[in-house]
Amino acid sequence: MENTSPTTSVGDPRRWWILAVMLTAEIMDLLDSTIVNVAGPSLKRDLGVSAQELQWIIGGYALALGAFLILGGRLGDRFGRRQMFLFGVITFTISSLLCAVAPTTGWLIIFRLVEGVAAAMLLPQGFGLIRQAFPPAEFGKAFAVFGPVFGLGGILGPIIGGFIIQANLFNIGWRMVFVVNIPIGIVATALAFVMLPRQPGDRSVSIDPLGVALVATAAALLVLPLIQGQQAGWPLWTWLCFLGSALGFGIFVLQNRAIAAKGKTPLVDPAIFSYSSYTTGLGGLFLFFSGFTGVYLVVTLFLQIGQGYSASGAALGNIPIALGTALGGMLSGAVLAEKFGRKVLQIGGALQIVGALVLLIGLRDVAHFHLFQIIPGMVISGFGTGLVVAALFDTIISAIAGSAVGSASGVLSAVQSIASSVGVAVFGTAFFAGVTDHNSAVLGFRNSLYIQIAFVAVFVGLTFLLPKGQKQNAWEDNVEGLPVT
Repeated sequence: MENTSPTTSVGDPRRWWILAVMLTAEIMDLLDSTIVNVAGPSLKRDLGVSAQELQWIIGGYALALGAFLILGGRLGDRFGRRQMFLFGVITFTISSLLCAVAPTTGWLIIFRLVEGVAAAMLLPQGFGLIRQAFPPAEFGKAFAVFGPVFGLGGILGPIIGGFIIQANLFNIGWRMVFVVNIPIGIVATALAFVMLPRQPGDRSVSIDPLGVALVATAAALLVLPLIQGQQAGWPLWTWLCFLGSALGFGIFVLQNRAIAAKGKTPLVDPAIFSYSSYTTGLGGLFLFFSGFTGVYLVVTLFLQIGQGYSASGAALGNIPIALGTALGGMLSGAVLAEKFGRKVLQIGGALQIVGALVLLIGLRDVAHFHLFQIIPGMVISGFGTGLVVAALFDTIISAIAGSAVGSASGVLSAVQSIASSVGVAVFGTAFFAGVTDHNSAVLGFRNSLYIQIAFVAVFVGLTFLLPKGQKQNAWEDNVEGLPVT
């Protein structure tokens, strides 16, 4: 591909605008994946949705997203990341509008699936564009912004959704949770059209249709039981799905290697796994996202089921976590990650464990519960989360060669999405296993904290496999250039 850019030590002159575009798109996804969670009663009242249909409205998005993220990364390589980003954000915005006007439950589920596919085309391009736009010296600073926004987006989704549902703006109830995406999508589209570099794709990159089918099926078989298994009581079919998913991914790995051995373009570039920081970081990412996504869900469940908070009140209870995450992310990305490397991940993980222990102390007596009992633990845990999120993404993406960034970004986004689904399933099951009545929600909360401590402890152990000093840096490994015009 033609290189018409300055050296990677300079970066794209529009890089901060490019980051703003990526953050806008990331916020759309994070809001959409969580904001609908609080719309259940309104949906049941207006459309008469069943519990299973509600699971599909909420989880169908995650199912489609996880199934097609790897394809989205490869399509960015072939057709250009700007082109695929614009396609994804426009389709996402239109499908949000269609969700808002859906006349029946069936149509709403279909439009949610389309939203998920659109997000899968959109999200992998963000990591690649940031990776290309910023020079090594500023990459940590980029994640000083990206990390807090990422951490806050998932937490603020239920808060915003709760207030939207409660306010019943324009008397349209649940439909407003989809309407909020439309102005964000319009802004993201306009900024992307003006600011993203007009870089052509590499038409020599082919798309392996069998690989697409295998990985999409395997991912769907993994995410589907995670969406429905807990409420269904984990029947036999859920375990058969897990088995089918493992077999599907195994066949995909063999088929992917065979394609590469023939000199053709595999769906996943095997070269990405030659970077130790990338592969180790993916394992850490899976553990970390499973843990913090799940336990923050449990905080909301505990406040609603155990303490009788409203949806908006329970969402507001997550603000201490949000503030801690924002502060930790800014500090990690701006200063600590670049200077201390893996130590930041270890300190952040240790703080999460400390936060969980402080929460356990605060939950010893809930007969006269007050939110102040859990605020210190949530702030500490949130601060640890922010430290890890910014540093972890920095570590993983810095290890990706420019030529492999599309494939690597697709895999990274898929692992992140699936980890979040795993966290919701594992922690939701742990919580409800301990809940037999209104007063026993604290037992479910405690069970979830014990699991989080185990997850984070394994994560911290895994960080010792990362380089001791500076992070692994693959910037100069066949990096694609960026135009400046």
